[in-house]
Amino acid sequence: MTNSRSSCYNKKAGFAYTIEEYYMNYVYIILEILGGMGALLIGMKLLSENLTKLAHKPLKTLLNKTAKNRFACVGIGTAVTVLGQSSSFTTVMVVGLVNAGIMTLFQATAMIMGANIGTTLVTWIVSLADIQITTFFLACSAVGALMLMIFKKDKVKSIGSALAGFGLIFVGLLVMKDAFPQEGEEAEVMMRVFGANIHPLLLLLIGMVFTAVVQSSAATNAIVISLLASGITVGGDSGNALYFIIIGSNIGTCATALISSFGTNSNAKRAALIHFLFNVFGAIIFAVILLAWKGFAATLLDPVFPVKEAIPMRVALFHTIFNVVGTLVFIPFINLFVKLANLLVRDKNKGEEALPELALSELDERLLNTPSVALGHLFNETGEIFSYAMKTLDLSFEAFLKKDIETKEKVIERNEELSLANKKVVSYLIKLSASPLTIDEEKTVSSLHYVLNDIMRISELADNVTKYTGHYVNDKLVFSQEFLAGLEGMFDKIKNLYELSRDAFLNRDVAKLEEVDIQEDAIDKDRRKLVSTHIERLNEGKCQPQNSSVFINLVGNLERAADHITYIAHSIEQSSEGKEIPA
Repeated sequence: MTNSRSSCYNKKAGFAYTIEEYYMNYVYIILEILGGMGALLIGMKLLSENLTKLAHKPLKTLLNKTAKNRFACVGIGTAVTVLGQSSSFTTVMVVGLVNAGIMTLFQATAMIMGANIGTTLVTWIVSLADIQITTFFLACSAVGALMLMIFKKDKVKSIGSALAGFGLIFVGLLVMKDAFPQEGEEAEVMMRVFGANIHPLLLLLIGMVFTAVVQSSAATNAIVISLLASGITVGGDSGNALYFIIIGSNIGTCATALISSFGTNSNAKRAALIHFLFNVFGAIIFAVILLAWKGFAATLLDPVFPVKEAIPMRVALFHTIFNVVGTLVFIPFINLFVKLANLLVRDKNKGEEALPELALSELDERLLNTPSVALGHLFNETGEIFSYAMKTLDLSFEAFLKKDIETKEKVIERNEELSLANKKVVSYLIKLSASPLTIDEEKTVSSLHYVLNDIMRISELADNVTKYTGHYVNDKLVFSQEFLAGLEGMFDKIKNLYELSRDAFLNRDVAKLEEVDIQEDAIDKDRRKLVSTHIERLNEGKCQPQNSSVFINLVGNLERAADHITYIAHSIEQSSEGKEIPA
């Protein structure tokens, strides 16, 4: 009796199976591809995050460079991407640095070009999946997992996570490669689907859209390479067809930077737009070349890797040629890219009133991906707050000498701005504390909390000085010129102490702490001398008793301000990074 249900014949297995089973085979194939892609993306993320953590000092040094030379910036962008194993990581960081005012658009454009070159290394790694020796790389995931379970040191655990990620990349590639059938009816269907003569520009669009959705050009390239490794032709008979997918993936990877630019300032939006324009213009040039020169692949790529097993490496070679040539072509026109971006993204609120004196740069959360860079930026911002607090103290002291009680309102206003800035930086520090930090970085974050507290104490002491000015004027107190001259001399030393402390703090210069301590001792001596002289004059009847409260409190408050300034300088001793200069 014939089965009423439809059936299909499986040439590989040699038996018939139902329509449901037939379609389930394709479901299994899709699920295996998705699983392999998931392992690949997780592996890339683990590798990128932990290489970034292990290479935090080189990354910090590279991202803090503000070279004016375009070639140097391209080299920095390439190196950062190689260390971070992700062009998206670099471009998002560049958007964050531009948004924070640390980097110019010129530098950002050159670094973005370098990032595109650096990302080709990922494609080369992926292209190795079909080489027999890479089977040994699979063991890296097990070695990495064991290191994570056995060792407790952060650095060793980071190495273990990076190894596990590296191994997972090849696990994912192997799963994807095996998911595509190499014989039987399913293989024939795959050959018909992926080998169909699709218009090259449609292939470009497919590569662009797919990459934008998964936000990883590595995933797109990995699928293409897995298909090729399984013997499945991609894009039809034209030898150039599959390379349009690679071109499209380069455009699609811009989606991450474009999305990250939402809510940023105009310059950050321009940086993301430049990344997009650079890749689009490069894609146009290469699309024209591939369409016009049918023998491009056969002439330039096939002879380099002639054997069938090396076909995936042709994709990696093309990806490298595409990005290197694109950079060489456009690097002379960086200023034109900047002008075009300025034309397309206009400044908003132009002509409005000037920003307040304490206008901090944007504490961009994108910088949290590289805590060392975020910390460097925070040092600069904390330095600005420190300067503002010292100027406020200077303002209140000058008002005392001039008997100016009107300045009190200005000091109160400045202290309110200081309080808001302090809350902003503290909030960012809390977010930074949740990031994966090294022990040195944790110490630095902790020290910055104390520094901000010392700065706020300086602002409070400035407010106290305005109160003494009020007593000076309202109670009609009289101070001798000798006292006022001694007071000015003491404050000059406080200002000198501030300059030394700020320099030591921003440059992490431990050697300067000796000078700081000498200056602070001199201020202590001045306080003792002024107080003892005042008591002598008081005993001799040369000074009014009602002056004592204002006199002693004023001198004591200034000496306390010097103490807090000294504490800020000594905060650098809490980090063991030495004299390394932050951003």
